[in-house]
Amino acid sequence: MNLTKIISALSLVVILFSSCSKDDYKLESKNIDPFIRFNFMVNSAGAPLEYPAVSTTTIPSATYENKSVKILKVPVTLTSSTLKNPVTANFSTATSGDLDTFTVEPASELLFQGNKLTDTIYLSFDKRWKDKQTISLKLENTSDSNIHIGNLNTAGLNDIFTITLGESTTYYTFPIKDFIVKGEVGEKIDFKVNFPNGFIPSEIENTSIFKFQNGFEYSLTHDDYGDNRSSITYHLTLLEDIQNDDARYETKITLINIPNYVASGNIGLTIVKPIKSPRDIQAYPASKFTDPTNAFYLTYGEHWFNNNGNCTWQTFNALTFPVIVTKDNENAILYSDRGTTNPNDDVYHDAFKIGFNVATGTNTVNSFGLKRFFSNESGSAAVSPGFNITSALEFFPANGNSKTQGTVLVIPQDITIGSSATNTHVIAISGEGTYKETSNGLFEISFELKLTNDKLFGGTVSTQYRMYNNRVYTKPTPLNIACPKEVTL
Repeated sequence: MNLTKIISALSLVVILFSSCSKDDYKLESKNIDPFIRFNFMVNSAGAPLEYPAVSTTTIPSATYENKSVKILKVPVTLTSSTLKNPVTANFSTATSGDLDTFTVEPASELLFQGNKLTDTIYLSFDKRWKDKQTISLKLENTSDSNIHIGNLNTAGLNDIFTITLGESTTYYTFPIKDFIVKGEVGEKIDFKVNFPNGFIPSEIENTSIFKFQNGFEYSLTHDDYGDNRSSITYHLTLLEDIQNDDARYETKITLINIPNYVASGNIGLTIVKPIKSPRDIQAYPASKFTDPTNAFYLTYGEHWFNNNGNCTWQTFNALTFPVIVTKDNENAILYSDRGTTNPNDDVYHDAFKIGFNVATGTNTVNSFGLKRFFSNESGSAAVSPGFNITSALEFFPANGNSKTQGTVLVIPQDITIGSSATNTHVIAISGEGTYKETSNGLFEISFELKLTNDKLFGGTVSTQYRMYNNRVYTKPTPLNIACPKEVTL
């Protein structure tokens, strides 16, 4: 394909970058003839060497294969004594491929003055190239006819610099893993998503790069992309007060794969408002809602849901089990030593968590009465594993040691529910509330459950729940609030 010259009027950006090749004349020579050449170098990893990094041993390259969509900086150096008058140099740009793939800044003219003897050509990529193509930069002339174009040798003039656009792989990662917040309304945290190989704004500006497990309400915004193609700064602002010292609030933000971008390295960010009150495992609230000796032990529930156009309390139940943990878990409490003196076969339960599951087989239970949310759900665990939530609720006793009351959180997580193996949906769940002993031995859990999926619910839906450790309880008083409707998967 014939080379096509392009010139675009862009503003001049200057950085200082100075280094010499091995075959340049010594700069201290008073009789040196001034000359100008491309001064592009790479480090030992093959990445471009950028100011303030310099090298006096590396020979400038005449070619470079670019696999990044970040701005590529090509320094041009004038070897001369301090200039008495400004000097300009003209260059041309040509490409073997799509003219819209890149822009050049400045368009065609470089400036040198005083002891600023390096100027830089910036190549920006606002569109992903489809096929391998070359970009050629050529020094044409200077405003001072005494300045030689290229090195004063025959081994490598460096008056032409050729860039080959190779196959580019773009990915992103979180530079840090977690934040701790105070839990105050209006509290803000800033975090970055790093793009080590750059990004193209048009490819991500209308696409979500995250999935969420939200344990509290917040807003999320980001800075304008600007000219930085290495990272994006996000701002998370709390929209609710989460000041209960007995409860842990946790939100997880996870990077996901999207077209042209791969989540890599550290892909999860956790924002936590931790428990301030210590929890005494002897309070053991999980034991109020489980009976490990009975594989068919049920908890009973009511949730506020639409029934033929009317919001009513509707019942459900689910097989309920403790959460088995290892001995070194901070919430572990010994359930059974199996009648032996060997500690290796001891069974420990999490004193503060319960879950819902089948006793045996490949079907599902009705955790949180979720099957009422859908009209065509599959009850198979292979298709809808989300109906079995094996670690679902976490309890936080009042004052850390109350055996009769406290707060409860729906453990934030993603669950999968579908109508068939080829039609499944990932739903983020979260929520919070309280629990208490309402009469002798009868415990009630009162909480809000939130479900988030843009396609199914258009965002987040929520409703109120009451759960009991006995089938005999007083029906909750009707509420004066809206309720969810059944949806089709």
